[in-house]
Amino acid sequence: MAPHAREASGDNAIPQVLAEVCALVAGAKADVDIVQSTRVFHTGADPMERMALRAQFEGDVVAKGHYVLVDDVSSLGGTLAELANYIQLNGRQVAQILVLVNAGRTTRFKPETKIIKLLEKRYGHEITEIFGIKPAALTANEASYLVGFRTVDEIRNRLAKARQETYLRLRSKGIGPADQGQVGG
Repeated sequence: MAPHAREASGDNAIPQVLAEVCALVAGAKADVDIVQSTRVFHTGADPMERMALRAQFEGDVVAKGHYVLVDDVSSLGGTLAELANYIQLNGRQVAQILVLVNAGRTTRFKPETKIIKLLEKRYGHEITEIFGIKPAALTANEASYLVGFRTVDEIRNRLAKARQETYLRLRSKGIGPADQGQVGG
């Protein structure tokens, strides 16, 4: 199963084609019932913009299914993490994750325990309040990015700037606030 994402330049067909090829090779079925229900416009976004724009999913999760998630590019891994979370919340398991290109700093998906403990010690519950996600649920690349900030005020200030950058980046492509969904929220 691949996240179906609409970007500013149109639909990205690569993840769906990759999912079909993987299913064909494995003798499995590519799932097309789960779709990304928000437009996050991650193409060209910096790490904080990606952190601010979390993908959401909807659709039927197959009973007795084990999922393999595939994508063309992973930068921070947030979209795949949100897709995995959606599948798990609906009672199924994610067996594997496959990406063509990992553009993140680490190849690990799950952050090291010491990084999570540092984030919790440094920021308390602020990460959850700001991004709506517990530090333990961050990907390794997201956690590594956030640990680079010295204070929660730095995170909040960078987030405010990222929201403005997203607004301007999308406006330059002719995408207005009504088209942006959760952007700027």
